Amino acid sequence: MEMANQSIMAEFVLLGLSDHPKLEKTFFVLILLMYLVILLGNGVLILVTLLDSCLHTPMYFFLGNLSFLDICYTTSSIPLVLDGFLTPKKTISFSGCAMQMFLSFAMGATECVLLGMMAFDRYVAICNPLRYPVVMSKAAYLPMAASSWVAGGANSLVQISLAVQLPFCGDNVINHFTCEILAVLKLACADISINVISMGVANVIFLGTPVLCIFISYVFILTTILRIPSVEGRRKTFSTCSAHLTIVVIFYGTILFMYAKPKSKDPLGTDKQDVSDKLISLFYGVLTPMLNPIIYSLRNKDVKVAVRNLLSQKCFAPG
Repeated sequence: MEMANQSIMAEFVLLGLSDHPKLEKTFFVLILLMYLVILLGNGVLILVTLLDSCLHTPMYFFLGNLSFLDICYTTSSIPLVLDGFLTPKKTISFSGCAMQMFLSFAMGATECVLLGMMAFDRYVAICNPLRYPVVMSKAAYLPMAASSWVAGGANSLVQISLAVQLPFCGDNVINHFTCEILAVLKLACADISINVISMGVANVIFLGTPVLCIFISYVFILTTILRIPSVEGRRKTFSTCSAHLTIVVIFYGTILFMYAKPKSKDPLGTDKQDVSDKLISLFYGVLTPMLNPIIYSLRNKDVKVAVRNLLSQKCFAPG
């Protein structure tokens, strides 16, 4: 009975940058601008992949899914972050915290799977071009995309269900901008080993497996490209997958930087490191979604042409 009473927590307090009020206004403007770029850039990509018949291919279908996912992922947390920068007391209800964790976790896992599927799409297109229409038919790529969303949602449901069943007592201050699941688990007054094991297994499945798929795909892709006799042929072939490869490097490179960087052993530097870790995590959440449409617009000729056509139609449409 006592444990049941302890587990009832009406709300959490989000610490954010409360100890650095001067930074809050600066980061409010910066994050707001980045969020607007995310909405505009990914919104335009979704429009062109839907409206331009030349982009009705598996690669651009996955790209449209990725853009929609990036909008959902950032919208699940960035408005909360922006509100926190302007609000003296930054609180969130227990149910609101659970929902925000679910959406962020689901979108993150889905993106990992989608990037792996996009790598497989490029492998088939470059290494087996004659079989591409059969292997990547509509009957194949639609279930592939749907399964990535279902898998990400199911994984998030498992992780968040385990988290909300924990008893929370005493301190309700989350040392983060949002309800980041690791920061929330630190507040539990019970053994979280099951949660840690479950998240470890999920990381192997949703991080390790797509990385392996991407690595193997690009080994075969690069081998095929190197066999092309002409330099121009190699350049054109590589250009069809360079945007995806750039996004993969940024996405996984940022994750590696976040979790592989050494922790400070200086007690005096703990506060600075806490702020640094939170800001790195925050910018990780907006950097990749912001760069995705920019990279695909700059490095992909088909997307550039489609965007130019869309803009020209808007400009010269009769009023």
